Parts: sequence; structure tokens; C-alpha cells
Amino acid sequence: MEKKRRLLPMSVQSFEKLRENECLYVDKTEYVYRLVHDVAHFFLSRPRRFGKSLLLSTLRAYWEGKKDLFSGLAIETLESENQNAWQPYPVFYFDFNGRNYIDHALETLLSSYLSQWEETYGISADGKTLEERFENLLMKAYAKTGRRCVVLVDEYDKPLLDVIDHPEKLEHNKTVLKGLFSNLKNCDSYIQFVFITGVSAFHKVSIFGELNQLRDISLSKEFSALCGITEAELQENFAPEILRLAEEKRLSEKLCLEELEKQYGGYKFHQDGINVYNPFSLMNAFADREFGSYWFETGTPTFLIKRLKELNLDPHRFTDRTLYASAGVLKDYRPGNPDPLPLLYQTGYLTIAGYDEEDQEYTLAFPNNEVRSGFLKNLIPSVCVNASVMRAEKSLEADSKRR
Repeated sequence: MEKKRRLLPMSVQSFEKLRENECLYVDKTEYVYRLVHDVAHFFLSRPRRFGKSLLLSTLRAYWEGKKDLFSGLAIETLESENQNAWQPYPVFYFDFNGRNYIDHALETLLSSYLSQWEETYGISADGKTLEERFENLLMKAYAKTGRRCVVLVDEYDKPLLDVIDHPEKLEHNKTVLKGLFSNLKNCDSYIQFVFITGVSAFHKVSIFGELNQLRDISLSKEFSALCGITEAELQENFAPEILRLAEEKRLSEKLCLEELEKQYGGYKFHQDGINVYNPFSLMNAFADREFGSYWFETGTPTFLIKRLKELNLDPHRFTDRTLYASAGVLKDYRPGNPDPLPLLYQTGYLTIAGYDEEDQEYTLAFPNNEVRSGFLKNLIPSVCVNASVMRAEKSLEADSKRR
């Protein structure tokens, strides 16, 4: 009998689709259990392609009571004695992915979401503003179901980063989002759980400033491996894929693992946290059986290139392994900050390599060869257009080989 093919979750962002199609899944539901049984509302910043959307989809499935999807996972055992588990709650899921906000109005998308939910709960918009409609939905959904609402927001900053070159649109979208999400504080008595994700944290304060109970877990040791794949998870879940890749590249399994770590590992989101691999790059490497540069080839964010050009980035700075950023700035990037390091950290080009407790200062470094190579060969030439670039490239390349 032919052995059943193992399905890699290639670009699958739906937890329901992943489980129904029996794709390989790295079980993160112990983290989900901790989150949903907390009283806090959460914010998480992670680089693109790190599994934020899949995490939000998993949380959605949990709160919608889809118990069958969690069969055999850690949370099934953790919830086994909880009589109130798997009860469906009213879920409001805002997904800001997959749309260009330069050409499409943010209000159109938000109104579409609200209209769907108003139809579900039998509510009329009655000419109300977006924030009034959302507030009404939260109150009516709670009254109708007897359960508090769950609000999930995926890539909250996409409508802002898309229009960062258009100041009027940027301010407009910030105002729209701030008005809508002010309900997260005003309607707290109707809300059970909130989870918000994004690539950047530098707009968080201006939009969610009034939501003082929002817990930012972006630099939390407890949740440092919430997104990404740890070494233990890699070996436990992908042993056959590692073996096939090793055979293809004529390497021992040990050397293959070492190469995977050099190429895709090295990310750290807390100074004492667990090192993680980029899941997107790993899945592509296993599918292609190649040590390719997958993450960078998905495209560098336009806003990052523009900001680095404005800062007149000095490429020579990155030939030195010692790069520093203060704890406060790294956590909440300020748009006017002349130091590019916090921005490069949040977008995944740098990661935590150390921490000085006394000075409350992080040491940053490239996480792996894939990122270092992309930075050297693609990002630096696109933002540095002066005569020193070629010299800097040679210096960086020599430094890369030494490592």
C-alpha cells in the first residue's frame, strides 16, 4: 500500500482548512489555552510570514467552539475537565490582509464586515457611523447570545503602512481605526477576549492608546515561541522532511539540521526566550528540497524601503556585529526616531542577540544567512544609492563569510 503523502501547510492561513485537509501542524494550542484563560486583552507584533494569521484563525476556531478541529492537540487534554469549554462565543474577526488601501477605502471594508454581522444578529445600521454600528453589534450580540464578544484583528497596521506615503490618507485611516476600536474600551463589559496582531508597533499607541488593558506580548518570554518553529518542534514534527532534504543535498541529518539553523533559524523575541525558525522558509525548503532564500523573495515592505532612504542608511554600520537599541524604543517604535534598528527588528531583519539589564539595552544581529544575504544583496542596494555602496557590499560579504 502506498504511504499517505504528508501535506506541508504551504501558505495555509486557515486553521480549519489546515486541520480538515490533515496538513502537518506544529501544535501551539498550549499557548492558545493560556491566552484564552487570561483576563487580559493582547497585542502581538511579529515579522511577516511568521504565522500570525494562522494563530488568529486558531483562536477564532476555539472561540467558535469547533472542538473537532482540536482533536489530538494539547488543548483537548487541557480542556478535558472544563465543563464550560467549547461553547461558541460571538466572534468579530477583522482581517486587513489582501487589500490595497491606496486604491480601496478602509471604510468600505469595515462597513462590509459590519453589514455581515448585522445580518447575522438581525440588526439594522440605521444610518449610524461605523463606530456606532460596532458598539451596537457588541451590545446586541452579548444580549442575544448571553456570552461576551471576542474581537480578533489581523494585521491592524496594513491600512496605515499602505498609505504611509500619503499623509492625508494616513491620518484619515488612523482616525477611522481609532474611532472604531475605541469601542474595545467603551464596551469592555460586553467583551470576553481581544487579540490584535501587526508587523509594526509604532502606530499602536495612537490607535489603541485608550485601551490601557491591552497587554503587549511582543517581547514576552512566556510567548516568545508563540509564532515560529523551535528546534524541538522542527525535529519532532518534520523528521521525514529533514531526511529527504538531507538525502537530496547529500548531507548527514546532523549537517542538514545545522544548515537549516544557519539559513532559517536564529530569531529571538526575548533575551531569554527560545530561538525559533521562520516557518514560511522552512516549509518552502522542505517542499523544494533546497536551501533557498524564500522569505526575502516574498518582497520587502515598501514603507521600510522608503523609511530607510529617508534615514540615509549607512551600510558600513552593519559590518560591526555590535548593534544596540534601547528596550523602550524597540518595543514601541517612534516614527520620528532617526535610528533604523527598531524598524529593522520589527520587520524581521534583525533579532535579539543579547540584553544589558543595567542599561536596559538590546544587542541586535542578523538572525540567519537568508536574512543577512537578502539585506546585503537586495535591501542595501535599493536604499543606498551612493558611491560607497560597492565598498560596503564587499565589506559585508567578507564579514558574512567569516561568520
